[in-house]
Amino acid sequence: MSVASANEPATSEPASSWTQFHGPSSYGDAGTGTLPLTWTEDDYAWKTQLNARHVGSPVVAGNQVFLLDTGTDPADKSMKLDLVSIDVSTGEVLWRRSHPFEERHRHSRNTAASSTPVVHEGHVYFAYGDAKHAELLAYDMKGEPVWSRDLGPWSGVHGFGASPVVIGSKLLLFNDQQSKSLEAWQTPGKSSMLAFDPKTGETIWETPVTSTRPSYGVPTTDGKQLICASTGDGVFGLDPENGKMLWSIKVFNKRCCSSPLVVGDLAIGTCGSGGGGNYLSAVRIPKNASDQPTEAFRITTAAPYVPTPAVKDNLMFLISDNGIATCIDWQNDGKKVWSKRLGGNFGASPIIIGNQLLAISLDGTAHVIPASDSPSGAKSFDLGGPVGATPAFTDGRLFLRINDELCCLKTQ
Repeated sequence: MSVASANEPATSEPASSWTQFHGPSSYGDAGTGTLPLTWTEDDYAWKTQLNARHVGSPVVAGNQVFLLDTGTDPADKSMKLDLVSIDVSTGEVLWRRSHPFEERHRHSRNTAASSTPVVHEGHVYFAYGDAKHAELLAYDMKGEPVWSRDLGPWSGVHGFGASPVVIGSKLLLFNDQQSKSLEAWQTPGKSSMLAFDPKTGETIWETPVTSTRPSYGVPTTDGKQLICASTGDGVFGLDPENGKMLWSIKVFNKRCCSSPLVVGDLAIGTCGSGGGGNYLSAVRIPKNASDQPTEAFRITTAAPYVPTPAVKDNLMFLISDNGIATCIDWQNDGKKVWSKRLGGNFGASPIIIGNQLLAISLDGTAHVIPASDSPSGAKSFDLGGPVGATPAFTDGRLFLRINDELCCLKTQ
């Protein structure tokens, strides 16, 4: 049984769409499609100029690509955060909706537009956090506002980066904040998992969680419960109906930036820091209320801190922040199948298109590697600009955020 059939997709969108961070079911696997081993600028169907380089990823629904960008108010030159809709076929900007944005301190690799939107049943949702507050907003596909929610002040020295996701009938946002190691001018934040009605924006439930350092992973599901990861509570499960914490196991001692994944009966998460000490933890999900979660295995060599792993069947592909690709067998206690030094530094998460794994370094070096038990035949080439955003793929089109452009490559 493949992992795609073993676990319920995170959204009800068709599998051919790419409506959330890291694609359908969050595995980074497009399911079908082909990817050339190399390409050049001449191969792009179109390139659309954006206002700035950002690490927020594009998502695709129907004939529209959505992403976040920044802009400047022509009247007073103040900074704006923009939700942008782009035509899939032509690259034309269909509409741009701007929101006031007050700059805040953040990590050098973070950007103002670092979150990824999610599309569900004709609405596009996105979140942002600036020096004043965090906000969650909904628009329809024509760019008309539907609702917005002010979530109050947000605290974290590395800056905001949470992305919403729709699981079942609820819109979820992990509002994880910082309570330790703050700057003198910062106030400790209060963390929670929030569930909203996607149609109205009304809060369905809010579950307080332990505040330490902000975690940026997008929640996922095993089909029955929500699976989350954070420094404060480790890997934990929530009842999707009322937000009750069902279980937790504190397996992390560093910040969680990647998103958790569910494969079989395992919940997989990673933690780390810029100074190293990264590791991956695989937690066996309790089968019933009387069971306790246990750590099934841990990987401490070449584990990712920021990039979320990609999964194809029994194979999981890890891209470490310092450029080592590793393939493990998650069904066999995380046994290493192969590893390959790519070089460079990474922030974007790898994705799988057909039988190829695509991993792109921060300097814009693309690596196309067989998504199999051997990396033989891998190719590397320069995309011509820095890349920090995870690509999107659907219907034979690859969408790449390269420097301050969105590029579309038709692969079939």
